[in-house]
Amino acid sequence: MKKLIAAICMISILCSCNENSKHVKDTKGDVTFEFTPVTGADMENSVIYEANIRQYSPEGTFDEFTKDIPQLRELGVKVIWLMPVFPISETKRKATGGVESKFASDFPEEEQSKYLGSYYAVTDFTQINPEFGTKEDFRELINTAHDNGIYVILDWVPNHTGWDHEWIKNHPEYYTQNEDGEIIHPEGTDWTDVADLNYDNLDMRKEMIEDMAYWVTEEGIDGFRCDVAASVPVDFWETAIAELRSKKELFMLAEASEAELLKGNMFDMAYAWEGHSLLNEMAKGEKSVNDFDAYMEKMKREYEADDILMNFITNHDENSWNGTINERMENKKEVFTALIYTMPGMPLIYSGQEYDLDYRLKFFEKDSIPKERGEYFTLLTKLGELKNSNVALNGGKNGASYKRLDAVEDVLFFEREKKGNKVWFIGNFSDQPHNIMVPAGNYKNYIENNTIEVNVDTLKVAPWDFKILTN
Repeated sequence: MKKLIAAICMISILCSCNENSKHVKDTKGDVTFEFTPVTGADMENSVIYEANIRQYSPEGTFDEFTKDIPQLRELGVKVIWLMPVFPISETKRKATGGVESKFASDFPEEEQSKYLGSYYAVTDFTQINPEFGTKEDFRELINTAHDNGIYVILDWVPNHTGWDHEWIKNHPEYYTQNEDGEIIHPEGTDWTDVADLNYDNLDMRKEMIEDMAYWVTEEGIDGFRCDVAASVPVDFWETAIAELRSKKELFMLAEASEAELLKGNMFDMAYAWEGHSLLNEMAKGEKSVNDFDAYMEKMKREYEADDILMNFITNHDENSWNGTINERMENKKEVFTALIYTMPGMPLIYSGQEYDLDYRLKFFEKDSIPKERGEYFTLLTKLGELKNSNVALNGGKNGASYKRLDAVEDVLFFEREKKGNKVWFIGNFSDQPHNIMVPAGNYKNYIENNTIEVNVDTLKVAPWDFKILTN
């Protein structure tokens, strides 16, 4: 009993040392740990989850998503990225996408209510979209995530606002205008439902940072995913991120691939857009393992050792506009999924992916994802567990090494290593089975959960299949 009391006292002392920390009870047992502001170490073994609140459930609410947060831990998720949660403008509210897109107002009045518009046409950066619930519901989501040891980052839209934002009326100088003094939508895009912001205006910059700071200091979020980050001046990010981090340690994700955004103390992670396109092309037979090798060499040249790239095979844009995983990868998703978990970087799961979503979610209307677990959920669970637990898959600012190993054509064979821990990935990206030369020894065959002894230096891998071995 004395030991128990001493332990409780020690926990209380540790908690009092950091007012931002909070006890979390592990769902697998009675272990408690502190929840503190995000650090670089937290990002080494993370899986990030993109939450599409509107489509996550039939109700499309914060409350319904919050119920499922504990099971995201089963998938190894340590960061939830919430797609924009702000009110959406009624003016020029979109109903369809593309070059010939239409507004809700283009349809008969009785049909207009079903067109909910784009999350990225923001009316007010400090309020909640009533479609999703209330601020109290939002706070419960944040608290539940933190109680489960998961950080939450908010999708921020710095490049433009919806046409109902109060800045349109009160501060037209905050926006890009044509020679006739008319506010315009972002040039070179079909984003006609939004108005382009003018970053030459310093007052607008100040208000933008103040609105971002609100969510950090008042609502307890842990960072931002910044939409079209490369379209905003780099010097804004230098100022904004420094100011925000003076209030709390944050995780910053840029929807961009430009390496300059990861310099210094700016963004922690960028999009692996080129890698994503490459994987799609490999699935179609348009690119090869040799192209993947060239890509990895290019990444080493263009990015610094502590830069993080987000690896993905789907997200909200890809699913809605370019097709499902099966459409783009022709039922070969397992090998590519295993690859994005084992290669350097952080893997992304998009809402519904864990349930093997196989249709394009509507973007401007209500839709819903499936909720039946299958083999793919099991695969993501096992990959998430390995990512979380084996330092050889660390992919953050102090990532594990990556070493390409010799293999036959169409086979990708590499080793990740850190602190004596090793993980080997063997992927067959062809329609033919291959025997792979593997050094003799005993290995744990991770996915099949057995030990294999390699005596004859070969391991057979089926077409479009993979093996993950550990020491």
